[in-house]
Amino acid sequence: MSSLEYYFERAVKERWAIPQFNFSNLETLKAIIEAAKDLRSPVIIGTSEGESRFLGMEQAVSLVRNFRDQFNLSLFLNLDHGKSFDYCKLAVDKGYDTCHFDGSGQEFNENIAITKKVVKYAKSKKIPVEGEIEGIGSDILTDPDKAAFFCRETGVERLAINIGTSHGGEGQIQLSHLAKIKEKVGSLPLVLHGASGVSDEEVKRAIESGIAKINVNTALRKAFKDGLKEAFLEKEEEIVPYKYMSKVVERIKGVVEEKIKLFGSFDRM
Repeated sequence: MSSLEYYFERAVKERWAIPQFNFSNLETLKAIIEAAKDLRSPVIIGTSEGESRFLGMEQAVSLVRNFRDQFNLSLFLNLDHGKSFDYCKLAVDKGYDTCHFDGSGQEFNENIAITKKVVKYAKSKKIPVEGEIEGIGSDILTDPDKAAFFCRETGVERLAINIGTSHGGEGQIQLSHLAKIKEKVGSLPLVLHGASGVSDEEVKRAIESGIAKINVNTALRKAFKDGLKEAFLEKEEEIVPYKYMSKVVERIKGVVEEKIKLFGSFDRM
């Protein structure tokens, strides 16, 4: 399997984006794996702090490794929005392939200090780190000069930026602002969070403008809920879980396939 750095280098150069899909149960992961296998797409699989606590870090690592080895897929497990050095360290120690330290709630210099600590530890284990300055969905867009300074000081391998989107699918991408950030950070991969509700055209333009990774979570959660509701209506008397969970997997897989095609990551393995 090629490294995550290899795929980011290609994504930046070839103008496509690596998708990240979060999961908190086996059905969601199964749908992601089936889509990645069918479309031959490298995929980052994410768990937030809450999702990783619900699943268990060891279980998340084991599940992803099992699917990766079985199907020979380029799957990378990422801690999404780790809020402390200790939790990021735990993820690295448990076997996560990469981690995202979200220090956006900290004062800027404190964020730099903690991010540097995370990066130093992760690099000792050959694990790449994603950083963040302004929180996604906040009123403050990522400052291009601060972004460049932050990346130089911390040594992060990629940067999550706020360009107008928010978790849950609200907001609109500020493409002109993205261009300013890209000009300052150069070839460093930029990450878009909160893209579930963004139009396809905006997403394509963001990728052309320098976004190399896009996180998707809300759209998967909605597909899970919709699929479950539909299955219960169709199989009201059914008590065998896998017989109605197949509808959930089908719905989520459809969303994952749609995003992989939109991001241009299909047939990249």
